[in-house]
Amino acid sequence: MAQTQKEQRGIHPLAAYNFRVTVDGVAMRFAKVSGLQREHKTVTYRHGLTFAEGEQIYKFFVDAYVSVTFEQGTVIGQSFLHAWVESSKKSSMEVLMCDALGVPVIAWSIAKALPVKLTAPTFNAAANELCVDSLEIKAAGITIKYLS
Repeated sequence: MAQTQKEQRGIHPLAAYNFRVTVDGVAMRFAKVSGLQREHKTVTYRHGLTFAEGEQIYKFFVDAYVSVTFEQGTVIGQSFLHAWVESSKKSSMEVLMCDALGVPVIAWSIAKALPVKLTAPTFNAAANELCVDSLEIKAAGITIKYLS
């Protein structure tokens, strides 16, 4: 039996290329985002009855900073990233995963994003490649929200 479009949306994975990024509510263009993760600190507790009951693992909700990398093509006259790296301003960010129609369905929200490194493109006269800047941020307060 043929599946409806709504049923197909529920079982097929999203395409990774269809995403949007905003910094302080302003849309930014990035070609690649990597390292985005939600992580909790844990500690393993061993007590006197561990041999019988097993170890216990406790999870802590600490806003630990993780490294997230954003890549974008270099465009003449657009210096927002350079200015952001030079400032010490923490910003809020959001990475929206979109469905095939471009409608956001999952939001990765970053409460505190601090740019720490901007890497220039690789210059190679023998290659015919695009110039791509790489921005590394330290991110904390990452939450995931399902929008539909």
